[in-house]
Amino acid sequence: MANNTNGNGHKQKNLVVIQLSGGNDYLNTLVPYQDGLYYDFRPNMGLKGDDVIPVDDKLAFNSHMGTFKNLFDQDKMAVMMGIGYPEPNRSHFRSMDIWHTAEPFTTSAVGWLGKANSLLDPEGKNPITTVNFGRGLPRALAMQGVSVASVGALETYGLYTGLSGARNRDAMLDTVDRIYQPVADGGFPSRRILETGRGALDGADLLREAPEAYTSDVEYPEDNPIAQSLKGIAQVMSADLGTRIHYAAHGSFDTHTAELVNHALLWDQLSTAVQCFVDDLKQLGKSEETVIWMFSEFGRRIADNGAGTDHGSGGAAFVIGDSVKGGLYGEYPKLDLADQLEGDVRFNTDFRQIYATLLEDVLGVESEPVLKKKFDKLDLVRN
Repeated sequence: MANNTNGNGHKQKNLVVIQLSGGNDYLNTLVPYQDGLYYDFRPNMGLKGDDVIPVDDKLAFNSHMGTFKNLFDQDKMAVMMGIGYPEPNRSHFRSMDIWHTAEPFTTSAVGWLGKANSLLDPEGKNPITTVNFGRGLPRALAMQGVSVASVGALETYGLYTGLSGARNRDAMLDTVDRIYQPVADGGFPSRRILETGRGALDGADLLREAPEAYTSDVEYPEDNPIAQSLKGIAQVMSADLGTRIHYAAHGSFDTHTAELVNHALLWDQLSTAVQCFVDDLKQLGKSEETVIWMFSEFGRRIADNGAGTDHGSGGAAFVIGDSVKGGLYGEYPKLDLADQLEGDVRFNTDFRQIYATLLEDVLGVESEPVLKKKFDKLDLVRN
């Protein structure tokens, strides 16, 4: 069960997860701009000059990551270098599955954040302990008996919003409400369906009120999907509904072709969105209690393919927030042929170490029941 602080005295915070779907190109995100091997392997895709923002005398950010460079300079962003897992898989589905379940060697239908939700709210009293912005339910959030709200836009969120006429919709909602009334254990064919249906009804009622409680001077661009998702998260936070886990996805980063254009656009959108969100958190007084975790299922191959890059392994991830101890963490993977893993970079930081840190120092729950073993945490988050 969660307490106000964990065993190390860290105050519980809210976790915002931004999934970079499709496999973000690590080498063109955090660029080894002084390494000749980088340009040897990437004669077409190597970034230089005005296309990079130097961090130090070895590494640089992509020039379309201005917001992230500013956060880094303010010691509010930790860059996780060489992050990955044992025996990497280049399949989008399998690799994302591994990140979602924290199970590198077996398959599972239970997500690591679904487990975290069950520890945060063991009696299932709050149907919106976790809110996902996007279609479907990411496997990271899935667990039997755990209710999660998946939202497109809060202003139109609810059940049967497409029905014409308020009376028709009210009649349908009344029917659904009676269907999902609590019954004896033997009186409903599926306890899971009962819990999901009841949670959907209760969650819709709670979340519908969030935009009404929200006031902000920040203008999120309407044509930027990830910006609109982060605006929705800010709205939920402003309503103080007890939501602890917020999830959104951005992409696709599957840049096999036209990468220089597409990768730049994706990071432009994300930089704008994160800047708006960070500004909004400050206005809402939520900066100190919010931590953003940003990851992708894998990086790309070290060598370019002429117009883009193909599926690889290893990658970069980011932890952002006022309470985050900023800086570079881990080791930047070596590009020498002898150090490569079949044309890929080798990981040196197990992603489950980050999960252990986020679980214990952000969400305030024990990590071992979620990850099935104890992983050493990183000193990332201030009390």
